[in-house]
Amino acid sequence: MTTPPPQGQTPYPPQGQAPYPPQGQAPYPPQPGFPQQAGVPYAPVPAPAPKRKVSLKTIVIVLAVAGMAIGGYIASRDDANTAKVGDCMHRGSTNDTNPDLEVVDCGSAKAEYVVLAKIKGSYPTETMASSKCESEAKDFKYTYTESGDGSDFLLCLKDK
Repeated sequence: MTTPPPQGQTPYPPQGQAPYPPQGQAPYPPQPGFPQQAGVPYAPVPAPAPKRKVSLKTIVIVLAVAGMAIGGYIASRDDANTAKVGDCMHRGSTNDTNPDLEVVDCGSAKAEYVVLAKIKGSYPTETMASSKCESEAKDFKYTYTESGDGSDFLLCLKDK
């Protein structure tokens, strides 16, 4: 059983009156410390985007990699693969099976050999290299072959 409402009061709002506060008015009084935005009561304030910091470690790593790349380029500029006919060469190591030849100025005291011929291709044996130099440069004295990095070639050399 239900109890009737008190006299003169109804559980429903009077006809023509909205059950909620009018549009644009907050249902609660504003609270200090919270900004008000029109039509959106108590909207949260977005947090500022975090600032990206570049660490000292990152800068050091980038500089080290760049330095190694530049050093490698400078070191390889005078390698035997850049030699041309008429260039002078210097032997950087005493290893007979894998000498480290580099291009030097022909007027330099370091100049030991002169390139008589540069022949592309692979020459796996000393006999093959010698016979090829014999046909290309009659007065050669030494051969130098390089292979394995995609640019196989043979240098025919003589003393300076």
